[in-house]
Amino acid sequence: MNSKSLFNLWTVIGAFACAGFLLIATWIGIQWSHPHPASTTGFVAADLTVIPLPTATLKISTPTIDPNLAASLTAQPNQIAINAYVQISGTGTDGLRIRSAPGLNSDTVFRGEESETFLVKNGPQQADGYTWWYLVAPYDSTRAGWAAANFLAVVPSP
Repeated sequence: MNSKSLFNLWTVIGAFACAGFLLIATWIGIQWSHPHPASTTGFVAADLTVIPLPTATLKISTPTIDPNLAASLTAQPNQIAINAYVQISGTGTDGLRIRSAPGLNSDTVFRGEESETFLVKNGPQQADGYTWWYLVAPYDSTRAGWAAANFLAVVPSP
């Protein structure tokens, strides 16, 4: 048998047809066993984790009133004293930090607004170059703390 009779036109066409058939069968087998996932164009999967905000626990020191000091204090007009009413003034829109203890390094309990009125319950105490008074809101006892006298003005009792 010679090579010319082995490689005639029908043998070459048959070889290409067999190769094409095997190639198509392989492609179909791959597609069948590994289908393409559905298109997600325009959609992004997102995981959302909701973390609640921390809650604050306020530590307000309970003021102690020295009876001797309270007896020696006599209220002068326009002078801050125990049981006098004061109003925040001179802070503009910034308000006044009411603190848990006298001093600039103590925690801020809340921010008093300009013209807000308080009742003086304790003081005076000196700290950080300021005179501090313990104030309580007349109609909300939860709003209480220490404030610097520089931003307080005596007002008549409501």
